Amino acid sequence: MSTISVIIPTLNEAAYLERCLYSVQFADEIIVIDSMSTDQTAAIAKAKGCQVIQREFDNFSNQKNHALSFATCDWVLFVDADERIPYPLQLEIIEAINSTHYVGYKLQFPHFFMNRFLVQQSSSVLRLIKRNECYFKGSVHEKLIVQGPISHLKTPVLHFTYKGLEHYLDKKDKYAWFQAQQLYERGKKATYFHLIFKPFYRFFHSFVLRGGFKDGWPAFAIAAANAYGVFSRYAKLMLLQKNLK
Repeated sequence: MSTISVIIPTLNEAAYLERCLYSVQFADEIIVIDSMSTDQTAAIAKAKGCQVIQREFDNFSNQKNHALSFATCDWVLFVDADERIPYPLQLEIIEAINSTHYVGYKLQFPHFFMNRFLVQQSSSVLRLIKRNECYFKGSVHEKLIVQGPISHLKTPVLHFTYKGLEHYLDKKDKYAWFQAQQLYERGKKATYFHLIFKPFYRFFHSFVLRGGFKDGWPAFAIAAANAYGVFSRYAKLMLLQKNLK
């Protein structure tokens, strides 16, 4: 039978990590790649028998590629601390890694906000891969690169995405600085088109085109926050252009 490593990136996830670890006990090894947490995250992971690697964060791809170098199993599953792998999905994963047809699988992630799972906000993300067939690239929204065919698993991950609107907006702001820096280094210029039209389109796409309105007010709040994230990215790019950061 094939073996599986679980890799969990963390930064101050003490409130969430223990329940995440409980849901991945089916794995042959669990590696926690910690960005120098100041809470009890590392202690919790060590107490649960995980291999804990602490590394100063520089970008998402480097962090995960570093963790990959410590994995020893045939397959690797990437899980965030605020995610849970329900039992039916565990069975799917075990069956999948013993198949010889694919080198990776995408998992389903319905977003959780205001105490509800938002069906229309579900996303499909490549998270389960053969260890020797992959690497990450990209510093903000990192992309998992695989060589070979991939498939999808049906049972969704329980993803407790947003720890409140304030946390989500703060996360958007932090991502915006990374994204603005990338655009700046590539010579991109922010215009009023980017500041006005692109945020509006992001809201329209999320709430209308993707059917977010079917999920009610929680989806409206997320669409508005996503629009703010786009505005923040280009506003910060404009600050970088004017040397005002």
